[in-house]
Amino acid sequence: MPTKFIFVSGGVISGLGKGVTTASIALLLQNRGYCITPVKCENYLNTDAGLINPIEHGDPFLCEDGTEADMDMGTYEKFLDKNMERHNFITMGQIYKTVIERERNFGYDGEDVEAIPHVTNEILKRIQEAGEKGNADIVVVELGGTAGEYQNALYYEASRILSRNKKNSVIHVHVSYLPTPQHLGEPKTKPTQLSVRTLNSMGIQPDFIVTRSEKPMDARRRARFALFCNVDPENVIDSVDMKTPYEAPLHLAKQKIDEKILDMLGLPHKELDTKRWEEMVAKVYNKKAKSVTIAIVGKYFATGEYQLRDSYAALMDAIDHASWEKGVDTTVQWIQAERLEKGNLTELEGVDGIIVPIGWGPRGVEGKIMAIEYARVRKIPYLGLCYGMQLAIVEYARNVLGLKGAHTLECDADTVHPVIHMILGQQDILKRRAYGGTMRLGRWECRVAPATIADASYTAYKAYDDPKNRIVGERHRHRYEFNDAYVKQFEKSGMILAGRSVIEQLVEIIELPKTKHPFFLGTQYHPEYRSRPLRPHPIFLSYIEACSSRG
Repeated sequence: MPTKFIFVSGGVISGLGKGVTTASIALLLQNRGYCITPVKCENYLNTDAGLINPIEHGDPFLCEDGTEADMDMGTYEKFLDKNMERHNFITMGQIYKTVIERERNFGYDGEDVEAIPHVTNEILKRIQEAGEKGNADIVVVELGGTAGEYQNALYYEASRILSRNKKNSVIHVHVSYLPTPQHLGEPKTKPTQLSVRTLNSMGIQPDFIVTRSEKPMDARRRARFALFCNVDPENVIDSVDMKTPYEAPLHLAKQKIDEKILDMLGLPHKELDTKRWEEMVAKVYNKKAKSVTIAIVGKYFATGEYQLRDSYAALMDAIDHASWEKGVDTTVQWIQAERLEKGNLTELEGVDGIIVPIGWGPRGVEGKIMAIEYARVRKIPYLGLCYGMQLAIVEYARNVLGLKGAHTLECDADTVHPVIHMILGQQDILKRRAYGGTMRLGRWECRVAPATIADASYTAYKAYDDPKNRIVGERHRHRYEFNDAYVKQFEKSGMILAGRSVIEQLVEIIELPKTKHPFFLGTQYHPEYRSRPLRPHPIFLSYIEACSSRG
């Protein structure tokens, strides 16, 4: 069967949930038995998302193969329950880099290289290759940004060219905003009309309009969209705000968007199975037996006067997945690490758990260390993720082992006790400022020590890749490691080095025994990137259970 293509664009404002719509359509088609490959096309000139400040563009999502991608790739993984790879993620930086390198190697035989057709050809080549690598029946392509931006015009032109070359095999879904201004009290369709007009000016007529709004769309608005946007009324799909984005596929299925897409692409209707998804969504709405408050001590929350959830998107999702599965109502309290450095720890009072997540550099580090000490001394369940594990080592070295001035070399190059040091071979890389893609990235195998919290977690939820040898593959994104020169001192004092990498024997997991603390665990890897709504990560399940058992 020739591969089919669905392009999903956005209108009016960014952050509408275009990624969720893309993932929802992909999920519905996958659950009808089709092989789906999603592709995200980003506008920026970065070759990946690894060096982008999370406040600028959200939490970079780490893929199994080490790709540092846009957070929408995480959405695809969570909805489709399968790994995304490098070919699922395209940036304009990748495209231009490839085109320019090919030109420098005389790959265009002396032609004058232009945006059209050379850049658009490269875009189409990558989209089609993604379909081939995924053995896809249907490729669902999310166009980054908003219609009308100059940065993404070449993606739209590529989609137009493909529509012309593959008639009846390409459809376009436009996700747009239906605002209801408070002073007017009625939804306004004009913003979407103008957005569709922009698409029309690029030679694109959307086949579907998905309207994002606070309240359900009424018949009058649907009729106006049909009239002014030249779309069949039944192809104007309502996507109202919901309690969880995971409800979106079920909401779209009620409006039969998947059936209409299959009809338009000339594909047979296979039976739709959403039973497991419905059961998961039901857990979101179920009355919770317990409630907990978890403090996340970080430094990427603020953007101007506002707070961003997206800076720690994967972590927030992992907490949600585990909380729903455990029937716990979890409230997250965001705490700026720099505020704690002033010595006032009252923000931590009354919390049932503390998490120190990923981070870089010295800003806010002492505040994080103070939060870790607070959790350890007061026996509050603690979870350290990557930097949070490293700083737990620093805190323990200073306050338990008595190693005055102990630190990570990332923050203090002259520390007399570098309990966290740089991975071998990284020094020269850092000297050359070759930061992008040069960390320990992607999936690495870890052997977990028996009779530990981590072992109990992976065993209980049948999450080991190799149960006999207690080996699990987890995702990494870091340069610094535990310094093995201090192993004896840590182990003698009671710290458990609960996991090491299979190949390099690097410390992957640290714990305190339950005789000393109910739950004190840090991972060098990032379990949050592997958590999915249908398969919450065992570390988070155990952590939420520990928080809910407190007191």
